[in-house]
Amino acid sequence: MTQHASLNNQQHRDLRVITKPGVAYGDDMMASPTFPAEFRSVQAHYPIVFAKLQDSTFAPLALFGFREKQNLFLQGDRWDAAYMPLMVQRVPFLIGTAANGKVVHIDLDSPRISRTEGELLFNDQGGNTTFLERVSSTLGAIDEGLAATPAFIDALIEHNLLESFALDIEFRDGAKHRFAGFLTIQEERLNQLGPEALGKLQQAGFLLPVYMVIASLSNFRDLIERASKLNAADR
Repeated sequence: MTQHASLNNQQHRDLRVITKPGVAYGDDMMASPTFPAEFRSVQAHYPIVFAKLQDSTFAPLALFGFREKQNLFLQGDRWDAAYMPLMVQRVPFLIGTAANGKVVHIDLDSPRISRTEGELLFNDQGGNTTFLERVSSTLGAIDEGLAATPAFIDALIEHNLLESFALDIEFRDGAKHRFAGFLTIQEERLNQLGPEALGKLQQAGFLLPVYMVIASLSNFRDLIERASKLNAADR
């Protein structure tokens, strides 16, 4: 369940937010949405893949595991990577709308909400804490990044650069797994684009994110190694 409310310093003055990772806080996720402006940071740690949505559009994802409820970067109460995607960082906050523009919303049913531990949202005078200011900045970056994503996806479709892929994995213990159902950049097709098409992608600011997606695929090796260690520990 969720209970979204517009954040204010009267009703929510004593609220705190628990920021440590953990299964209890919903961090046992296979992937998280991301967006082109974040790809440079994401590709250093996670494979970036695309999921086809019910409305036939596509969404980029930072991949954390090979199956539902598997996050190979979650180590107890520690996130084992130097960068955590912004859509993970922003929980339990959301972007809301009001008559005077966009505002910060909070999910009051989130397990991260507390009155006894975690980061305060407001100081004694009712002003925003440094933590809440960081949250507002994060939400702003997400809002801007998500707004720019459809044009990026349209460009990939226009140039026929998305393709489905399957990854046949054999873990160190001999267990086998086929990872499928997602899409990636068709690198050969990208290399065949002419100067006009490449120039168009470059001018729109899309060429760098495309190459970041391709670079991110090398992280599958690390993901497989993490899964192998987990399988060995479970035996």
